[in-house]
Amino acid sequence: MFAAYASPGNARQAFASTYRTMGVETGVAAASPHKLVQMLFDGYLDAVSRARGAMRQRDYAAKGRAIVHAVRIINEGLRAGLNLRDGGHLAADLHELYAYVTLRLTQANLNNDEAMLDECARLIQPLRDAWVAIAPDRL
Repeated sequence: MFAAYASPGNARQAFASTYRTMGVETGVAAASPHKLVQMLFDGYLDAVSRARGAMRQRDYAAKGRAIVHAVRIINEGLRAGLNLRDGGHLAADLHELYAYVTLRLTQANLNNDEAMLDECARLIQPLRDAWVAIAPDRL
């Protein structure tokens, strides 16, 4: 799975930059590239959860902000960090999955569809869980 993402030096810079842009400074400077990807997955799932809560509360401004945050994490963090040249089929598959999730998040926002948000969380949760399972400190 590591080959799917950019080299450690480039990945660290891309992921850290994305997180700084999104206002999550704590722990980023000392985090490994692996931890930064985990933080992106966690931030994404949190944003989808916030969007779901805002949707239920009919707080459409908060819903929109949370969905935009989730889309940015996918596009500017996870998807941008893929190494499509050296990552093989895995990187290409993740690239397509992230494109699909971005589309579904946009549709969920436009249609106020909680089921679409649930689908987006279900699609990314197994990646997050697998990523945590292969953490270097767990091996």
